[in-house]
Amino acid sequence: MTKIIPGRLRAAEAKDCAQLLRLWALLFDDGGTPSEEPWTGHAREWFTHHVEDSRHAWFPVIEVDGELVATAIGTLELGIPNPQCVRGRTARLANVITLPEHRGHGHATMLVLDVVAWARSIAADRVDLSATPTGQRIYEKLGFTVTSAPRMKLVL
Repeated sequence: MTKIIPGRLRAAEAKDCAQLLRLWALLFDDGGTPSEEPWTGHAREWFTHHVEDSRHAWFPVIEVDGELVATAIGTLELGIPNPQCVRGRTARLANVITLPEHRGHGHATMLVLDVVAWARSIAADRVDLSATPTGQRIYEKLGFTVTSAPRMKLVL
């Protein structure tokens, strides 16, 4: 039987930046050791700028014994109001990551629900995300649906 290790859900603080960079590096298969590549400097600056602005960004974390073991990011995107987004306020859920040894304890679910609660608190119309096949089952269980709009990008 797997031992459930309780974690404490809290909002990230500026002092958490180094630990968050390590978690975010796992998303990009960097082994959790962020090098001084351009993205890390930009991520550090972006986080420091937005960490205390809960009107536009939200950074929940799960802490176990003083270590951040899971995190997610919610950001507000402002767009043109339309029938699917009547106020033009979309919360983007991104960078949901749990350390491998802490998976299966419900941390991701707790983080997603926290970002959804934040989105409601700032009067967002919806929460959008891009899911990996592994993460998709968590989101579907929480009521997210697959849309017909394909995602595309242009790297500049």
